[in-house]
Amino acid sequence: MRFRRVVAAALLGATLAGCQGPAPVTVWSAPSLAPSPSDPPAASSPSPSPSPSPSPSPSAVAVPAGVLAGIAVFDRRTGTFVVAQHTSTRFRSASLVKLLIALDYLWNRGPGYAVPAADRPRLDIMLRSSDDNAASYFWALDGRDQIVTRMVGRLALKDTTPPSAAGRTGWGITGLSAADVVRVYRYLLDTAPAPVREYVMGNLHQSTPCGTDRYNETFGIPSAFRRPWAAKQGWHGFGDIPANPCVAGSPVAAPPPGPVTAAAGILDGAVLHTTGTVGDGDRAIVVVLTQHPTGTPFSRAVGELTRLVRSLPVPGAVPAG
Repeated sequence: MRFRRVVAAALLGATLAGCQGPAPVTVWSAPSLAPSPSDPPAASSPSPSPSPSPSPSPSAVAVPAGVLAGIAVFDRRTGTFVVAQHTSTRFRSASLVKLLIALDYLWNRGPGYAVPAADRPRLDIMLRSSDDNAASYFWALDGRDQIVTRMVGRLALKDTTPPSAAGRTGWGITGLSAADVVRVYRYLLDTAPAPVREYVMGNLHQSTPCGTDRYNETFGIPSAFRRPWAAKQGWHGFGDIPANPCVAGSPVAAPPPGPVTAAAGILDGAVLHTTGTVGDGDRAIVVVLTQHPTGTPFSRAVGELTRLVRSLPVPGAVPAG
C-alpha cells in the first residue's frame, strides 16, 4: 500500500514495485462477475469456497464524480452480495497483492503451517503495516509473477493478472478486481486451513494506523466502522513522501484548496483501496477499490473513499462515532 521506492537498481527503469510511484495506473475490464457453476475447480488443494452470484437486487451506491470504483459487500451469513458494482473491473492492486504473497508463502507448509522465526517479523509487518521491503523480499524469494499465477489457479481467480500482463515487473502492478478480492477473503475465512486463517486474519485484525512508509492507513473500513474489523489497505500515486506523515492516533489532514488536475482517462490516476471484514465473526466482507484523477491529494482521496464506505449497507456493522 505504499508509496516509497523499494525495488532494486535493476528495476529502476520499470514501474515501482510498491504501491506508489509515478507510473500511470492501468485499469482493465472483464465481463464476468463470479464463476458459473461449470467453472473448473482450483488447481490444487485446499480449494476455495464457491463464489455465488450476487443477490437479486444489490443496493446501488453513489460514487463521487471523477472516481472509478469497484465495490463489493458480501454477507457471509446469507451467502449473498449486498452491494456489487463494477466488481469485475480490474484495478492496479497496489499492496493488496500482499495477501497473495502471504498465502503463496504459506501454501505448502502444512500440516502445521509454521512460519520460521527468521521470516515471521517480515510477514507480520507486511500484513499489519503494509511494509514494501518485506513484500519485495518475498516477491523475489518465491518467483515474482509465478506467485500471482499460482494463486490464480489455486483460488480460481477470474480477473487477477501478474505484472507482466501489463508489461511491468513490480508486484504493485498486479491486476485484480473486487470480485477476486472477495474470493480471496472467502478462501481465508471458509476454506483455508485453520493455522493459515488464524495467522493471516489475526494480522489483519491488528492493522496499524500508520504504514511503514508513514502514510495514514486508517481510511475506509477502520474509520467507518467500530471494531471488530480486519483491514488490508492499498495506495499508489500520491508521492514518495506523504504530505502529512502519519503519527499513530493523528487524523488525516484536510485537503489543500484548489482544483485537482483532471485525469486524461482511466489509464491515469492514483488508486486507494480498502478491503477486509466487518462485524462479529467477520460477518461481512467489504471491498472498495478506487481510482482518482491524477493530482488528487491523498487527503482528498481518503475523504472520498471513507465517505463512500460509510454509505454502504454492511450487515452486522456498527458505524464509527
